[in-house]
Amino acid sequence: MSAMKSLPDDIQASVDAAATALRQARRVLAITGAGLSADSGLPTYRGVGGLYEDSEAEDGVSIEVALSGDRFRTDPAVTWKHLRQIESACRGAAPNAGHRVLAGWCERFDITVLTQNIDGFHGSAGSNTVIEMHGNYRRLLCTTCEWRSSVADYAALDHGVPRCPACEAVVRPDVVLFGEMLPDAALDQYDRVMASTPDVVLSVGTTSVFPYIAAPVQWCRQWGGRSVEINPGRTEVSRWVDIRIAAPAAVALSAIDQRLG
Repeated sequence: MSAMKSLPDDIQASVDAAATALRQARRVLAITGAGLSADSGLPTYRGVGGLYEDSEAEDGVSIEVALSGDRFRTDPAVTWKHLRQIESACRGAAPNAGHRVLAGWCERFDITVLTQNIDGFHGSAGSNTVIEMHGNYRRLLCTTCEWRSSVADYAALDHGVPRCPACEAVVRPDVVLFGEMLPDAALDQYDRVMASTPDVVLSVGTTSVFPYIAAPVQWCRQWGGRSVEINPGRTEVSRWVDIRIAAPAAVALSAIDQRLG
């Protein structure tokens, strides 16, 4: 059964409207969140990849503390414990149909993917312009020297706190922990894509609680752009969007792609 046939009539109408907007577009910005990676079987994370429904881990430390930059600097073992739990839950997962649709659109549009996800799935699927605003857990870096590396998973890392093979300093994933600043390179990319005034802004599987995630949806009307939200539930930007598709991310993106032909 096709993605279109599996959707109710009102959602199909929204899919048609989104496809019409995209047919007229040259520049597209797709903003993605945990709802897209959920279709790959990953948990919908709290903040920086926390696999927790409430605010406390099993040892009584709040996730915002355990996965904070301050705690990493003073007690990296606690932070690494939770980072390993995150990585373990992600292990074996792969990009889904939604990631592949966005990657395939590189041949149709000048498309930038702005993602809050740290799983690296957009790059793996083939998207060639990706802003990983919160980093990528597969990239490792030394906290002291210039050593960097990429890993498929954490299985081969030293137990406890991994150390740099070059200088023995503490190693960390290249992700933004609670309380840390967003990376300058990602912010520079963000500023450039905003200055390019995308014709269509897609908000996919994100609750848009961060101002820099909501802003493109809120501002695109000022430059004559159209906005589309894909999310089963209402979010911070639902009242701002031109077109809302109340469906799971991969299903909706696949349906739009079919409609585009």
